[in-house]
Amino acid sequence: MLMVLSPFPLLLPYLGTGTARIPPDLQLILATLAAACCLLCALNIEHKPGLGKIFGIAAVCAAFTALLPTMANNPFAALVGSTGLIALGTVVLDWTSQLGAIGEERDSRRLQRSRWAACTACVLAASILMLELQRPAPKIYVLATSALISQMLFLYWALRHGLWWRIALGFGGLAAIIGALASAQPILLLGGAVLLLNLLIVLTFPSSTSPDGEQWWQVFTRQPARILVTTFFLLCLTGSLLLTLPIANTHGSIAPIDAAFTAVSAVCVTGLVVLDTARDFTMLGQIFILILIQLGGLGIMSITTIALHVLGHRLSLRHERLAASMTESSHHDLIQSLGLILKCTFLFEGVGAVLLTSAFFLGGKPLGSALWEGVFTAVSAFCNAGFCLQSYNLIAYQHDPAVLHTVAVLIILGGLAPATSILIPRWLSGKTVPIAVRIALSTTVVLLFTGTFFFLAFEWYGVLDRLSYIDKLHNAWLQSVTLRTAGFNSVDLGEVTAPTLLIMIVLMFIGGSPGGTAGGIKTTTLSILALTFWASITGKKYLIVQKRRVHPDTVFRAVTVTMAGVLVWFVAVMMLAITQRIGAPALIFEATSALGTVGLTIGATPLLDEIGKVIVILTMFIGRIGPVTLFMLLSDEQEKSDVRYPVERIAIT
Repeated sequence: MLMVLSPFPLLLPYLGTGTARIPPDLQLILATLAAACCLLCALNIEHKPGLGKIFGIAAVCAAFTALLPTMANNPFAALVGSTGLIALGTVVLDWTSQLGAIGEERDSRRLQRSRWAACTACVLAASILMLELQRPAPKIYVLATSALISQMLFLYWALRHGLWWRIALGFGGLAAIIGALASAQPILLLGGAVLLLNLLIVLTFPSSTSPDGEQWWQVFTRQPARILVTTFFLLCLTGSLLLTLPIANTHGSIAPIDAAFTAVSAVCVTGLVVLDTARDFTMLGQIFILILIQLGGLGIMSITTIALHVLGHRLSLRHERLAASMTESSHHDLIQSLGLILKCTFLFEGVGAVLLTSAFFLGGKPLGSALWEGVFTAVSAFCNAGFCLQSYNLIAYQHDPAVLHTVAVLIILGGLAPATSILIPRWLSGKTVPIAVRIALSTTVVLLFTGTFFFLAFEWYGVLDRLSYIDKLHNAWLQSVTLRTAGFNSVDLGEVTAPTLLIMIVLMFIGGSPGGTAGGIKTTTLSILALTFWASITGKKYLIVQKRRVHPDTVFRAVTVTMAGVLVWFVAVMMLAITQRIGAPALIFEATSALGTVGLTIGATPLLDEIGKVIVILTMFIGRIGPVTLFMLLSDEQEKSDVRYPVERIAIT
């Protein structure tokens, strides 16, 4: 990894100019020193760890100093550069030499080096392609040098291993790199060649195992929390790269941070945008966004499991156990549950697409445009994404109840679990349904009508003032529904009153129901907390619902989910307040919308700088995987203990 990264500091003098007073010649000398020290660190870190660490820290210090002019004028570069250099310094200082391996262990070490080099080359190539430099030539030289280092490490391993087709791939890769350098567009061809070659190299590596028998990639997939984070991160990264392609946007190129913001917003089914989806992205770019929304809404694990089942492949016990824990179903019901998810998803989206296409076509749009906008809006609504192909969202349709109510129904169905949605007729007829379903549906109905009532009450003479009585009801209902983390709006939310803003923040934080595509702390969490509150003030020892006693673990989990959400929300608001020159109400609304994966804004999103966009990206990502998942990922697993301790009462009133 260090060897492949060693040429990268040579790009630092060309990233931009700032207010820091460092002569260009000195900056170039520092960058060269950082590159040389990084290479020396890589060559010495195993055999002479002390000397290697000295070179590593020298490389970090030289790179940081060379980057000062850019960081002084670019907060985003300051954040990314400082974080990356601190992480690299930490890795170097924590390095422990593992020399002494012989035989097969040496082969495993060579394989490990080649794999890390290939993975690093992929990331480095993608990063260099997205960088905007004052001069493009250094990008070519640095990328070529890193690619050659990675390719030589692979070729060395292939020659030692002896398989002819791997040796051929190594020499073929060298030829492709040289050929790309001699082409008319060397940077594009070279970047594409490096990405493709190293992806092929990673795929052709054999499965090496660690001493405990675990394969190298299983560290990311042995826990539900890790597989959630890994799959969503890879999907966001892939989407970011796709949206930066010239054929995906109408500008030929867009800022990497804007592409990443759009991709994360789509994968996390949020809907916050810094670019106009209809105007700034081509048809292909819109298709990319739609695919990201669908994959993000369904979840990679669900799609993979069903695909393997359809292809006739038997699921491994690890895969089955992970999928079952993530869908909260038993091993026996796993395929049935995931099949129900896919069937309900495509059925509801298909019906919604037909209805919306008809409404758009009857509204005067050409059939082709009406069809594409109908499909896009239906998928976006059911996945609670909030992306829209109209520049002003659904404001143009505030007088069209067919569009408003079709979108509203799709949002409600998407915010509920499929198993809950199919029981709605049974629940409405008064028949017995599971307690969890009854709680989710009852809470949903209460929140929907409460939100409609307050929106009408506070905005009757506000943003709804110019609408007719019946249009006021239609639009108030849609805005109440869309607060369930959907992100559509048919009125200008920037003009709502303060009481409405407060109600909207509370409803966005609550979100939808478990098992659906919505975010938030979920309706069942709110119900459990409310029932616990009522049981406490009425003096009941246990929480009883429908003549059933709720397990204490459920109450603990509800408290955990709420506190984790509040903590992440507070940190996000505080970080935005410190870094952004935007009013507090707008920042609070923005943070809540991002954490609840809602996608509504009252005007703060276009005003965010690079730091603000990064904060919102992280908040959207955490909101999609769940704050509890984040804390599970950060905490160590602890063994359960049967030790019982004396009871102690603590006064809290």
